[in-house]
Amino acid sequence: MRGKQVSGKAMLILCIASFFAGSLFSTTSRTWSSTSTSLDGDDDQPNGGREAHPFPIVSKYHIHNHLDETANSKGAAALVTQTNCNDDHKRKLVEGKSGDDIMGEVAKTHQAIRSLDRTISTLEMELAAARASNQRMSSSSNLNPKRQKAFVVIGINTAFSSKKRRKSVRETWMPTGGELNKLEKEKGIVIRFVIGRSATPGGLLDRAIEAEEAEHNDFLRLNHVEGYHELSTKTRLYFTTAISIWDAEFYVKVDDDVHLNLGMLATTLARHRSKPRIYIGCMKSGPVLYQKGVKYHEPEYWKFGEEGNKYFRHATGQIYAISKDLAAYISTNLPILHRYANEDVSLGSWFIGLEVEHIDERSMCCATSPDCERMAHAGNVCVASFDWKCSGICNSVERMKDVHNSCGEGTGAVWNLDL
Repeated sequence: MRGKQVSGKAMLILCIASFFAGSLFSTTSRTWSSTSTSLDGDDDQPNGGREAHPFPIVSKYHIHNHLDETANSKGAAALVTQTNCNDDHKRKLVEGKSGDDIMGEVAKTHQAIRSLDRTISTLEMELAAARASNQRMSSSSNLNPKRQKAFVVIGINTAFSSKKRRKSVRETWMPTGGELNKLEKEKGIVIRFVIGRSATPGGLLDRAIEAEEAEHNDFLRLNHVEGYHELSTKTRLYFTTAISIWDAEFYVKVDDDVHLNLGMLATTLARHRSKPRIYIGCMKSGPVLYQKGVKYHEPEYWKFGEEGNKYFRHATGQIYAISKDLAAYISTNLPILHRYANEDVSLGSWFIGLEVEHIDERSMCCATSPDCERMAHAGNVCVASFDWKCSGICNSVERMKDVHNSCGEGTGAVWNLDL
């Protein structure tokens, strides 16, 4: 072949054929046939451009197939190499930071999240108060274009059958007539007996209350049917109705068989007037009574966990106070506030998930004589006094005057306040 020029196509075929020779010739069971390969367009080759080659025919399909497999193999190898490099890089970045640095960053993140949660809760409460104020003003614009300003509204929970209890309260710690109006104007202290309506509107019970109201002018009537098992509903309506009439800093609920010192109550509340969302009372956590037939039975006891569990902390029901923003919250969310069997538990449940400050004020649950008398002589006059075993003053109609004489702060205490 020396001195003869070999075409490029023949060289390509020879190279490819040589590539496969080792694998093809290693199989002895296979028969190879020699054929001639045409070198089209090459007139310099002998025998009319044809040259015999002792190799099998290799088609374009085989060539392309092999080239694709080779390319895919190289691409997969490159991808694995790149992935391993990325993993090594990430591992080095993580290993570059110490455990203390990582834990420090996690702690900072958690602290920021807690701070953000508190801020959101505060804004939601302020928004609820603003909405409640707008709704009240718009709904009562025709009847009450401007609510009366007050320092505290005191609602005395009473019933149709409690006329003698109301009489004992008026004769002791509650001013009446002109003095009641003077207390509102000069000190911003509003006091009202709170009662709903009977199951038969306009009946004997309602007419008796209307006659008593005409004589004393010291009732707050609710659009509510009275009943012992409806105290949670009555509590919701009391705060909603009171805040629609008076724009007060605090709202108090007290039972009509509890002795109250108005001066000490106002002084205690004034210490917290600059704080938002205040819930004041004698905080307790009594047992959840699941047995049917017992007093204060809780039908929804299963919501509080296993039998024998206790309630969450809440103010005892004889007397408690809330700030105006919490009263606005109750007014705004009135339809969706759940009612448990006991009204003090219901009130506590409405606040349990909010940013509310629970203030345990033990002077609001003093025992009657001799305990409250001894404290008064020591200069620690109680805000409220009652007997725990009776959930109020036992035989309050007969004993209210004695408790007032021994544990009262004196008639001039409330008038000397500077609110």
